[in-house]
Amino acid sequence: MPESAIHPIDLVLRKRDGHELSTQEIQHFVQSVVENGVQKTAAQRGGSVLAERSDSVMSDAQIGSFLMAVFQRGLSPRELADLTSAMRFSGETFDASALQTFTVDKHSTGGVGDKSSLLIAPVLAAAGLENNPSISVPMISGRSLGHTGGTLDKLETIPGFNTQLSLKRMADVLRECHATLVGQTPHLVPADRILYAMRDHTGTVESPFLITASIMSKKLAEDLRALVLDVKVGSGAFMPSYEQSKFLAGLMVSTGELAGTRTVALLTSMDEPLGRFSGNWVEVWECVDIMKGTRHPMSADLIELSNALSGWMLYLANKSSSPEAGANLADEILRSGEAYDAWLKIVRAQDGDVSIFDNPAAFHKPRATRVLKAAQSGYLAGMDCKQVGWAVQRLGAGRTSPGDPVSAHAGIESHAKLGAKLAKGQPVFTLFSENEKLLDEPYRMLEATLSIAETPSPKMPLVREIVRHS
Repeated sequence: MPESAIHPIDLVLRKRDGHELSTQEIQHFVQSVVENGVQKTAAQRGGSVLAERSDSVMSDAQIGSFLMAVFQRGLSPRELADLTSAMRFSGETFDASALQTFTVDKHSTGGVGDKSSLLIAPVLAAAGLENNPSISVPMISGRSLGHTGGTLDKLETIPGFNTQLSLKRMADVLRECHATLVGQTPHLVPADRILYAMRDHTGTVESPFLITASIMSKKLAEDLRALVLDVKVGSGAFMPSYEQSKFLAGLMVSTGELAGTRTVALLTSMDEPLGRFSGNWVEVWECVDIMKGTRHPMSADLIELSNALSGWMLYLANKSSSPEAGANLADEILRSGEAYDAWLKIVRAQDGDVSIFDNPAAFHKPRATRVLKAAQSGYLAGMDCKQVGWAVQRLGAGRTSPGDPVSAHAGIESHAKLGAKLAKGQPVFTLFSENEKLLDEPYRMLEATLSIAETPSPKMPLVREIVRHS
């Protein structure tokens, strides 16, 4: 179909009626979305561009209608690959060719206390110092929203740490450190920023096809040769069921493979907070302790997951003979102190103050704390992990809307894992906040969601299933 014949309403009607769109039609949609954003920005700055809007540029209503049509009808594998590609190349992309390294990254669908990126990046950076092949991890991360935490918010509790690097500066840090931890630049995948906001307003956030295009367009814009996905399942996961999480994992894996990036997904449990702490600075503190050789019993699941994800990254990068061997290598790097050395190098390169890591516990200065204790003896049988995440958010550690401020010191410490035997009065959570008035509601939320039983329940494995391209 010639581009001159493509009209916005035709795209909406064809997808609404279940037709498969051509590559050109999908490219036109994404170009129109970006142009819509450009025109709105110009109008907000006092221009008169909106008066000159072309009939081929989709209005907000048409974009919203198209998203709802995708939500209802889905996309074929080819359509999804085309949408992801068009979004990926809607603005700047990172060119890793000059680095002459194997670029690999991981992505998590989000959870509570999930700070594995803070361990994985320095582990892979330390492994990447060796040649044959050398590794680079161009890790572009996000902020907290809803019940899930955000890597950038955690990193920005480090005084001076700069997450907003240009692509050129990002390349410089990768040459020096083999890993970088940054946020999305204003010109990287602009179509995703526009569509993400529209999805929030049109009730289409949960579409697995739109989620896949959003995640994979940003990750593929890093010019990756391999990608490992951590897709959460359980009460704290974004997707409501195991089947839907597995379906999403399959979509992302096939989309990555069609783009020429070796991709694998791990379905991992999110029925309780990962590790010891959930919040911002406290999660950095936990990871620094691990890299310095202190392994708190409550951090065992975090270490296990980080090693499993790192193991797959090392395997895909031909640094190990198997994912299991890669996990063992990752643990060796953590124990040896090499990951901590790599971490300090990354933080310095991104203008962070590393002196804060001399005594990370001393930097944690919440103004108010409260301990939630077991109401009875028994075994910790369950909790709604999403509810725990909302409690952390309401303590001040998260946000309900993009741009909301977050507290560095708010959060919780977990004192028991699912299946643990508890005595009446034994601490289960310690709540932290910078405002004592914010303690009451989260305390009640946590108290209401805990389940203590007379007998222990079987516990699911941390890594439930591996999804690979067939």
